[in-house]
Amino acid sequence: MATGLREGMADIARQGLLQTQEAKLETRNKKNSLYIGIPKEISFQENRIALTPLSVALLVNNGHRVVLESGAGTGANFTDTEYAEQGAKITYNKKEVFEADILVKIAPPTLEEIDLMHKGQTLISSLQTGTLKQDYLKALMHKKINALCFENLRDEGNVLSVVRAMSEIVGSTSILIAAEYLSNVTGGKGLMLGGFTGVPPTEIVILGAGTVGEYAARTALALGAEVKVFDSSIYRLRRLQNNLGSRVFTSVMQPIVLNKAIVTCDVVIGAIRATHGRSPCIVMEETVARMKPHSVVIDVSIDQGGCFETSEVTNHTNPVFRKYDVIHYCVPNIASRVPRTASYALTNIFAPILLDIGEFGGLMNMVWNNPGIREALYIYQGNCTNKDLADMFNLPFKDLELLVVSNQ
Repeated sequence: MATGLREGMADIARQGLLQTQEAKLETRNKKNSLYIGIPKEISFQENRIALTPLSVALLVNNGHRVVLESGAGTGANFTDTEYAEQGAKITYNKKEVFEADILVKIAPPTLEEIDLMHKGQTLISSLQTGTLKQDYLKALMHKKINALCFENLRDEGNVLSVVRAMSEIVGSTSILIAAEYLSNVTGGKGLMLGGFTGVPPTEIVILGAGTVGEYAARTALALGAEVKVFDSSIYRLRRLQNNLGSRVFTSVMQPIVLNKAIVTCDVVIGAIRATHGRSPCIVMEETVARMKPHSVVIDVSIDQGGCFETSEVTNHTNPVFRKYDVIHYCVPNIASRVPRTASYALTNIFAPILLDIGEFGGLMNMVWNNPGIREALYIYQGNCTNKDLADMFNLPFKDLELLVVSNQ
């Protein structure tokens, strides 16, 4: 009975939000001038920025205001002058940035930063569920913030746009990191990644056939390496083959085949993602101990716990360590190694979203016209609207559609 009533109310909400064409046009005409704040990232070794100077120019030319904390773009090699020339207001006062109606940043705000935020503010940032604490969510809910997370943003093709973009970058960059640590300059075995006439190619094993694995394989093949890809899903392996357009060695996770490939290869890329919780530990310590001296292990899954038993979290300052004479690279935030490229990828996603918020006359009008954005909204007016988060931290869950009905 209660389920039927709830579904009925949800239907009413949908019908109420299904505006006539005239109403939609009227909403579009109520264009809002947004006040957007870009604070400087204080998260450790976070060098990316959500909006580049040219995207700021696009927003300013559409009648929006942008305030930027001085030095916010330094990590990605964008100067304050570049932003100022495109119409942004530069300030040394962090509090002034947090007075904006919409905050756009990479890392989630700290509790100190949330204290600077005001009631009803809109936050667009990552969520980072791996390190998420209940205090963070309660602080946002107390301030009645409208919060959207990068990780759940979907585009019109129903693809997780930010996750996909960062995975493409990380996949390609991981192979370039492998090439660096195979060279003699960094204490590697002195191999060139790939091969040429008369010299056999280096062997690379990739664990995981998702986006990271696909772009790692694509880059490795382009450099002439011999690639072997392992995954537990035949579907993902088949998709990878089709996307690459060339035949590579693929196999399901058969322990004997996998261990043989790992102990004879030069590089292993761990790119296995978990849908929920920790990534599975695939490669045991005894297998790593049997690898060739000066081989390279790159654990892309380290932010979820890693898929090698020997993995330990490192950082961009001290990115590698040796265990059993095998070089381990276990930096969680690989995209920050190429922050300018990553910032260009992010700004291509966020600038159109901000323009749409202005065009539709506010956040909620845009949210109801865009299901991909609606899925990313995890706190609305101080209510937790994400079922997974509510269950994870035992918080009251509120259906977004029912909330809108009750507020009408």
